[in-house]
Amino acid sequence: MDPETAGGIRLLCLDVDGVLTDGRLVFDNHGNEHKRFNVRDGLGIKLWLDAGHQAAIISSRSSEAVARRAAELGIVHVHQGCKDKLVALKSVCEATGCTPDQAAAVGDDLPDLPVLHSVALPVAVSDAAAEVREAASLVTETAGGHGAVREVIERILKAQGCWDGLLARWQTVRQGR
Repeated sequence: MDPETAGGIRLLCLDVDGVLTDGRLVFDNHGNEHKRFNVRDGLGIKLWLDAGHQAAIISSRSSEAVARRAAELGIVHVHQGCKDKLVALKSVCEATGCTPDQAAAVGDDLPDLPVLHSVALPVAVSDAAAEVREAASLVTETAGGHGAVREVIERILKAQGCWDGLLARWQTVRQGR
């Protein structure tokens, strides 16, 4: 990862299905949709926000589970049911005061390509579609839904020189100091 690019990243845009989840959809007998999220991704997002950065969800699908998870993590910029993810990216940039040159985006499939082509740091999860991996500047070692977002966040924060301070703060909080 180019340290100069990583140093300027202030906004992290995330797809959901295939990025924050493993891409599988589960429906119960009542038609309710269930999603499985990785707790390491969640802690990574909290650390990202603790560093003073912004996060957004931009998803083609809509799900109450996504709204709940976003609220739990403190992600206030949530765009679901997006037919045009670029419109959502523009809205997020306006709301956060960030530009696409200050943004990273993590995707896994074809609907993510317009956003990936528009940001400074396009990221594909390891099990993304071939076209998405080709469009990415960074491909994770970890698959979507299995800690890939945490991996991206750690790599950016380490490149920014923020990781050790956040880790020390976390250890202090956990030890009750």
